[in-house]
Amino acid sequence: MSDSRPSNSGGQTIPKRLNVFERYLSLWVALCMGVGIFIGKMFPAVIDTLRRMEFGKDSQINIPIAVLIWLMIYPMMLKVDFTSILGVRKRPRGLIVTLVVNWLVKPFSMALFGYLFFKHLFLPWIGLELADQYLAGTIILAAAPCTAMVFVWSYLTDGDPAYTLVQVSVNDLIMLVLFAPIVKFLISGASSLTVPLMPNRPGLTPSPRSALMWA
Repeated sequence: MSDSRPSNSGGQTIPKRLNVFERYLSLWVALCMGVGIFIGKMFPAVIDTLRRMEFGKDSQINIPIAVLIWLMIYPMMLKVDFTSILGVRKRPRGLIVTLVVNWLVKPFSMALFGYLFFKHLFLPWIGLELADQYLAGTIILAAAPCTAMVFVWSYLTDGDPAYTLVQVSVNDLIMLVLFAPIVKFLISGASSLTVPLMPNRPGLTPSPRSALMWA
């Protein structure tokens, strides 16, 4: 598998050095979250306008988010040597670990922690209804493997772009099949909310207790 990292005259790989923006990425993320909360509180009309910018009516695919996610993964995609992707099968251990953690450990462990915290520890402060909603949100987040940020972290740590691409692609394909059943099973078992697997039919009113609004 080819290595696109720069080397010196002696053939030794030069360690990647982070610039100021990359080194303090966590700080910039926190600041952006703060700015987003401020704008949402002070200028709700702006947030509503951004929310309504979708690829087609009721598509639930937000244009600003799609553009920003593409900008996140674009630098990493430029480094991918697509001819080396087939070589990933010679090193399956990392892919196996990723799949086991994402689909056999993370959703169920997060459901357990969410149940302990929201249904017991924090229940006196937030109430049962809000506890169910927080628990549903926690399970949905845990059952959805991260994609764009995986490319970002791999880029920052000088990871293997081809291997990262395969890991993300395989997880996304599995998510198409396993995400809804796992979320339905965990949310229905840990809370009073429901997750409909079938789309709403004409004339039927969705349940106000449905957790689909969190997806």
